Amino acid sequence: MKTDDLLALIDREDTVHIQTHDFPDHDSVASAFALQVLLRQWEINASLVYGGRIQDYTVSRLITDFAIPIHPASSRLLKPTDKIIIVDGCKGNKNITDIIGREVAIIDHHDSVSPPDVPFSDIRSDYGSCSTIIYSYYRERDIPIQDDVATVLLVGLLTDTALMTRAVSGTDMEMYTSLYNRVDSRTVNSLLRNKIRSKDLHLFRQAIDTVRLENGFAYCFFSDGCPENLLGILGDFFLTVSEIRFVLLCARNDGRVNLSARSEQPEWNAGVVIRRALEGLGFGGGHPDMAGGVIENPEDFDSDQMYLRLRGILESLPAGTA
Repeated sequence: MKTDDLLALIDREDTVHIQTHDFPDHDSVASAFALQVLLRQWEINASLVYGGRIQDYTVSRLITDFAIPIHPASSRLLKPTDKIIIVDGCKGNKNITDIIGREVAIIDHHDSVSPPDVPFSDIRSDYGSCSTIIYSYYRERDIPIQDDVATVLLVGLLTDTALMTRAVSGTDMEMYTSLYNRVDSRTVNSLLRNKIRSKDLHLFRQAIDTVRLENGFAYCFFSDGCPENLLGILGDFFLTVSEIRFVLLCARNDGRVNLSARSEQPEWNAGVVIRRALEGLGFGGGHPDMAGGVIENPEDFDSDQMYLRLRGILESLPAGTA
């Protein structure tokens, strides 16, 4: 059992932290919370931490509504002897702050490679969410999932799979059918539907007015900034246009440039495309249908050049000749 291997590395006397990626989303918070509750079965008390900040107000709602005790790592007194479990990310990724302590485990559903100095890794890139991996831990131990944990896990799954429309595995489907009748459906629906606020509407107008469309792909740059979570929402919005099969959105935020990619064309793997687009400029990666990246020095970014680079990459791939 995977949980046996994990439990062999920690015990009730250890100080354990479950770390999400730096800008926690629904799936990372859900995974961390559900794992925290699970570990209490063995009287292991783990804190939940992240290295950056929470940007999405619906993630803040999820945390508040379910009293999830997650805090910035900077607010905790960390020691080198502390043990760290990373969920929904991997040690060495640019979106995982290297906090004080020893990483003993990585649990992730992204296409990543665990460093050799981490003794436990459970990376399932075919899963639609990290929440599903944690669900599988409950299932393999035949441990009942309490209703609040079930609700949070389902939010994580539905958010990361765009309502079960992308990258869904058999275990994702099993989790969905197993938990659906157990959850607070009104809360789930509210969190999934109410993703934007009225103050964000001008960004939709800006995106529509400035988007560049060509041969099945869309590109847009927000020179005055756009929250990272909203880049993903706007990317999904553009994919509802029948002629668009790939989207790359960029925004200058807080002294860096964030990039978000969406794809519904199998040959245009979003993770591969964004890594190629950022060669020599920054870092990025993700799944075939959604990916993200960062350019740390905004002076290295030129919107027109990025558009041309993207066009060249897509045209070099099979779908570009379709």
